[in-house]
Amino acid sequence: MLAIETSALQKHFADTKAVNGIDLNVATGSVFGLLGPNGAGKTTTIRMLATLLKPDGGTARVLGHDVVREADKVRAKVSLTGQFASVDEDLTGQENLVMISRLLGFSWPGARARAKELLEAFELEEAAGRQVRAFSGGMRRRLDIAASLVVTPELLFLDEPTTGLDPRSRNQVWDIVRAIAAEGTTVLLTTQYLEEADHLADRLAVIDHGRLIAEGSSRELKRSVGGSTLHVQVADAGRHMDALQLLRGVFGDEVQEDREAARLSVRVAREELAPQALSALAAAGITVNEFALSQPTLDDVFFALTGRAAEEEAQKEEAA
Repeated sequence: MLAIETSALQKHFADTKAVNGIDLNVATGSVFGLLGPNGAGKTTTIRMLATLLKPDGGTARVLGHDVVREADKVRAKVSLTGQFASVDEDLTGQENLVMISRLLGFSWPGARARAKELLEAFELEEAAGRQVRAFSGGMRRRLDIAASLVVTPELLFLDEPTTGLDPRSRNQVWDIVRAIAAEGTTVLLTTQYLEEADHLADRLAVIDHGRLIAEGSSRELKRSVGGSTLHVQVADAGRHMDALQLLRGVFGDEVQEDREAARLSVRVAREELAPQALSALAAAGITVNEFALSQPTLDDVFFALTGRAAEEEAQKEEAA
């Protein structure tokens, strides 16, 4: 059974088509990533799948249940952690988890035991008695995810789970996501951090202007960009232009140059051209400090598909 299945899913706000006919198939037990620029429709898609918004068109089934006709059954099986912490800042970490446990039907002893278990699992036991307002961003995010797991869901939605976190906190959240998935919970996450998607997701879908424009594994998406990239750094900056002309003779006019770093780069459609370029440079007596052939990255995929740099979009999101 698929954990998520959508067909022509749509959501409109006035004249804006936030989600415009998205088809998704997410396998049970997988980590599935939704990538896209700011405003692409990622959060709106998750809110529909979590039954917080009603679709304006198409269909969506989550864990076998229609999100409109069987919304209560969907809610009983899923959890959602949004972009901003939803815990109460005036309560302590322990009080937040006890309160949520009680709301979900735990007895007082059961709620305290579950809170203690989660605080230990998320390395928050030393801060258990502190008000959440005194937590760091990473601690708040870990507590927020812990709150989503008071009752282990079959499907966990994570909307931009590491936005604004420092690298150490981000890595801690990644470890948590891996552990959740290893226990069998399906995870659907949205992110603009390409490294995050590369590390966590089994499959990825790229959304732009409310439409799904690409889907596949990280390797498949990178392969779709086509070719590797050759990077050359000339040892003698005075031979930079000579090297540029030689490489253009091999690859054509698409060679990009960085004169300050005496660096040249070009997309290589046929990898047998790379040794030809090295031979041409050697024959001309041009010494190089660097000659590297790299595979496309998810950043290359993101830019090729959306025309935007992922890092730029992530910075816009954090600023907003």
